[in-house]
Amino acid sequence: MHAHTIFAEWDEIPDDADDTALLAGGYRSYSCVCGTPLPTRMAAELHAVETDQCSTCLGSAVEEVVPGFTRRCTSCTGTGRRRMQLIWEMAYAQAEVTITVEVVRGVISRFTGPFSLSQAADAVRGTLGLRPGRMPVGPRVRDVLRELEGTGEIALISAPDELLRGASIVLYRDPTWQRTIPA
Repeated sequence: MHAHTIFAEWDEIPDDADDTALLAGGYRSYSCVCGTPLPTRMAAELHAVETDQCSTCLGSAVEEVVPGFTRRCTSCTGTGRRRMQLIWEMAYAQAEVTITVEVVRGVISRFTGPFSLSQAADAVRGTLGLRPGRMPVGPRVRDVLRELEGTGEIALISAPDELLRGASIVLYRDPTWQRTIPA
């Protein structure tokens, strides 16, 4: 049996680098100890899938978002395995069906002032009677809140917790929003 450890090495990142490309796996070189050529991020992802590894973290269990900033892989819950990634994706698909924009809109309409992501997620979980750990409520609520932010129904009012690449790539741990449209 061959060992399949995939490595992602950062190339030199120019000052005017495209941040979207950077976050999508650009400015990196990929290789596997088995010697399979991995000229692109897509080739590395396909090789990870073929070898039963997570296609997000490439089996390492951690994501290096930008040079020097790593976090436990959210796609495979830090296992590095493809099976856990697929389970999470299925749970998120279930959350998309269960936690609709209308549900989140109804929950946040009850808040009289600013509210955090964790408050909204807890309120959605309580409203729907969901047990903790059965469905990725927080990530789904976050995505719906970002959608409502995009339509102008709510406004992000908290500052980022960390600047990962100047002001262009930032990290919010528990962001706070305020409704802009009366309930």
